[in-house]
Amino acid sequence: MAGIQQVSVFLENKSGRLAEVTQILAEGGINLVALSIAETSDFGILRVICDQPVKAAKTLREGGFSVGETEVLAVQVPHRPGGLAEVVGVVNPLNVNIEYLYAFAGHTGQDAVVVMRMENARNQETAEALQQAGYALLTPEQVYTA
Repeated sequence: MAGIQQVSVFLENKSGRLAEVTQILAEGGINLVALSIAETSDFGILRVICDQPVKAAKTLREGGFSVGETEVLAVQVPHRPGGLAEVVGVVNPLNVNIEYLYAFAGHTGQDAVVVMRMENARNQETAEALQQAGYALLTPEQVYTA
């Protein structure tokens, strides 16, 4: 399984930090495909899928940001009521927690892409179960150019 690389950026919860990150990425010629922000009152974690994850992480580190790189799954999900419930229903019997997930629309509008991170590095096991159930796991090339 070819994993999708996600860049995670630690952000202090203060005005202008997101603008700094997006400006650095823009100046680096890095295209954002999907993102999510989880926040508390003091800080946030910006999770980014982009077309050049290695370059994005390096560029952000050079800009003074604390950055992590994580492998995630990108699953093609029917864009209709119940589509996500069906995917989660495949994962549930594995007795593995989904640490987080977020979604974005695919090229055609017929499908959505769900990005998920499984606990304890159980991505491979989850990927196999999803594929056996007939779900397409997207390659880095498919996701980074979405």
